[in-house]
Amino acid sequence: MEFFHPHTLCAAAAQERADYQGKDFYAVLVGDHRVLGYGLLRGWDEGYEVPSLGVAIDEGYRGLGLGRLMMEYLHAVARLRGAPRVRLRVRETNRQAQELYRSMGYTLSSDSDGYMIGYLTLGRKLN
Repeated sequence: MEFFHPHTLCAAAAQERADYQGKDFYAVLVGDHRVLGYGLLRGWDEGYEVPSLGVAIDEGYRGLGLGRLMMEYLHAVARLRGAPRVRLRVRETNRQAQELYRSMGYTLSSDSDGYMIGYLTLGRKLN
């Protein structure tokens, strides 16, 4: 996955995430008997109130709305856990992702090293 490198993406790392018991949140989107997408909310284990969100969709399944679906799911999880907002980092060259994030209400600003930082205020906590 060209733009997404939150940790090693291999079988051992997948097993580690499957066995994970902390506060951070990891999710996979499965279809056609394979993983189509991966998402995470992390930072809670380190004590942050605002989690960092990350999403990756398999190249063969992009453009179908799966990235938006995964992000909406992660937003709901963050709301349920009481997060006031979420943040993300995106490469300045990843225009497709930036368009998605802006369409979902994220405010993006330049950071450093070729990245932008985005924030989305989540609104009320779900019951």
